[in-house]
Amino acid sequence: MANVRRRRQDRKPIEANSLKSKIITWEPSEEFIKNNHVINTPVQTMYVMGDLGPYGKLGQREYERVLCTIKVDGSGVITVKPDFTGTKGAYWIELDRQKRELWKYTIENASIQVQQEEEEREQRVFRDLYSRHKEYLSGLVGSEFEMTLPGALRLFVNGEVVSAQGYEYDNLYVHFFLELPDHWSSPAFQQLSGVTQTCATKTEDWDNVAYFCYPFTLEMFFSQENESEDCLPQWPVLYFEVLSLDFWQRYRVEGYGSLVLPASPGLHILTIPTWRPVELGTVAELRRFFIGGSPELEDMTYVRIPATFKVGSTAGHCSCWEKVDYALETAE
Repeated sequence: MANVRRRRQDRKPIEANSLKSKIITWEPSEEFIKNNHVINTPVQTMYVMGDLGPYGKLGQREYERVLCTIKVDGSGVITVKPDFTGTKGAYWIELDRQKRELWKYTIENASIQVQQEEEEREQRVFRDLYSRHKEYLSGLVGSEFEMTLPGALRLFVNGEVVSAQGYEYDNLYVHFFLELPDHWSSPAFQQLSGVTQTCATKTEDWDNVAYFCYPFTLEMFFSQENESEDCLPQWPVLYFEVLSLDFWQRYRVEGYGSLVLPASPGLHILTIPTWRPVELGTVAELRRFFIGGSPELEDMTYVRIPATFKVGSTAGHCSCWEKVDYALETAE
């Protein structure tokens, strides 16, 4: 390990030209493929040779033959090929010379059986070596690495608001925020909302598209107060509000949408349909065009079933919605 650290410190930076020329190997050899394979591990190899030359011509390379190959990998596994003879019978090598010579040989494990005391001493040396290596790796990581609390779920979301399309007006921007259900929390420094930049649209395939490419990061924790509860948690919901900005810096609501964060890890490309409340009649559309503004939701969580919704208060919610005289318009 000391030699490995020394090699890392003495390693010279690779020049850009040489790195560029070695990115792709168009005609890799078998040795190159073997050495660069993912599961290939470095091994030390020893060959047991036999000089099968005639009397008086010993020491010539053409008469040398490999009798046995012994390999030891980094894990300490020893591979002997061919294997110990045992009951299989002797191995043989046939030489095609003037006299067809047949050489036979056997491979036996002649090592003395390790005593129990020596084996225990060896195990103690290995444990000491592994503990020192573990301390070395811990020193490289440092103490700033924060571990998740036992029994808690830690969720990281690296997202991006890519684009918006199919809306009526130009100069769009998106306001979004995250709603945390019960038993969910977030760090004090974590911002649970954000606003993208205002983006002009461009025409693509008979549709107006605004490209934001706005990245955001979210971090959340889930912990159950009662460990006996064996139920799936309610997943956090991300709410979106798409707005447009006119020449006089007045905004209009173009659509509302929501997204339940994916429960499986990996890359997810999601399209969120949106809708907005619309007043019936031509006067409302003229007011929206000349004056700006439009009907809005006081609580964006009513885009879907809100977290405060109770089963016993269904009638109360219905009476509130009966007083609203606007329909829904879907933005494709």
